[in-house]
Amino acid sequence: MAKHQTPLLDQLESGPWPSFVSDLKQEAEARAKNEKNIEYQIPQDVVEDLLGVLELSFKDGVTHWKHGGIVGVFGYGGGVIGRYCDQPQQFPGVAHFHTMRVAQPAGKFYTTKYLNDLCDLWEFRGSGLTNMHGSTGDIIFLGTTTPQLEEIFFELTHTHNQDLGGSGSNLRTPSDCIGEARCEYACYDTQALCHYLTNEYQDELHRPAFPYKFKFKFDGCPNCCVASIARADLSFVGTWKDDIQVDQDAVKAYVDGTYPPNAGAHSGRDWGAFDIKAEVIDRCPTGCMKYENGKLEIDNRECTRCMHCINVMPRALKPGKEKGLSILAGAKAPILDGAQMGSLLVPFIKVEEPYDEIKEVIEAVWDWWMEEGKNRERLGELMKRQGFQRLLEMTNIKPVAQHVKEPRTNPYIFWKEDEVPGGFERDIKEYRKNHQR
Repeated sequence: MAKHQTPLLDQLESGPWPSFVSDLKQEAEARAKNEKNIEYQIPQDVVEDLLGVLELSFKDGVTHWKHGGIVGVFGYGGGVIGRYCDQPQQFPGVAHFHTMRVAQPAGKFYTTKYLNDLCDLWEFRGSGLTNMHGSTGDIIFLGTTTPQLEEIFFELTHTHNQDLGGSGSNLRTPSDCIGEARCEYACYDTQALCHYLTNEYQDELHRPAFPYKFKFKFDGCPNCCVASIARADLSFVGTWKDDIQVDQDAVKAYVDGTYPPNAGAHSGRDWGAFDIKAEVIDRCPTGCMKYENGKLEIDNRECTRCMHCINVMPRALKPGKEKGLSILAGAKAPILDGAQMGSLLVPFIKVEEPYDEIKEVIEAVWDWWMEEGKNRERLGELMKRQGFQRLLEMTNIKPVAQHVKEPRTNPYIFWKEDEVPGGFERDIKEYRKNHQR
């Protein structure tokens, strides 16, 4: 019989979709029976008490988790998130319920042995509950006690050659899409860059010294499968510099119905015959395409790399051959200020080891943010407070047309004296001399 009655949680199992409540109950029952004969290092009823405190939170309409406070492992300021229940007498199994973030491999590739080893470790020293993967990107170990933190950390690093991820006011664990490993659209090796920068900035990842959290996310193409443009302080989005590659014979095959659009992916609805004007030409955000006399023409100077036409006709259209990435800055969720999407900082940069050009941008941004950022102020909020022009100045990036968010809305242009060409500078000095009072 269950330790706690959970009528409110039981309702979450009644719908058509799988429920996390069922998973929790299954784990609670397994721990109660202990069929594997595990010598649990934390209270055996931890998951039952977790169900109980969640039911109480639903009943009261408030959380029963206290502020996490400071908890961690020796030498690391990040990777462990403190969790304490404010009802320890009623739910002793979750009096401590610390979460650990474990750094995921680039592209999230695992062997079954590796996953089994992690699960065995967590069954033994934690609640057995995991999150694969949260919005952070990490492997999440949900719930253990303070005495087990060092033990888990030692086993992770010494037995499994695995490190903790980032938490707190530091660099969060970098996250990437599957990239060139399995995606034909990828414009750079996301896994190589993600892995390199994760190793390069280990100190920034494990020892919080920033005004607030900072995220890298790597998308291999503008389809943005890890949503870096919406979530990352610095977003690295694959792109190309030359023209979209066009196979006119394949375009014709789409038009006459030989090839199905969207790579044959349908939502169960019959869309009828493919209409290139309605489904491609008219949907181009800049109107840079036209289809006449059986030929598709693209004004690539106006193309914004939205990927729509390539997604619809992947056999006919491909990204250009001169590939690299764009760097966008300042995306975040609504915490202090409203949600922001990333703003284009570097339109195009080649992705070549040892990635010195990319690191120069990263470190220039950090220098400015660490100097000027307020406590709990994300990069995007600093950009909003001091202005995008200030970011360009601090990173030594010259303004280009792609930086303009809203063209033709401000009739005033203010020049600094050192920006005025030499001839005008002489004229200005002469004018000031002649009109001094």
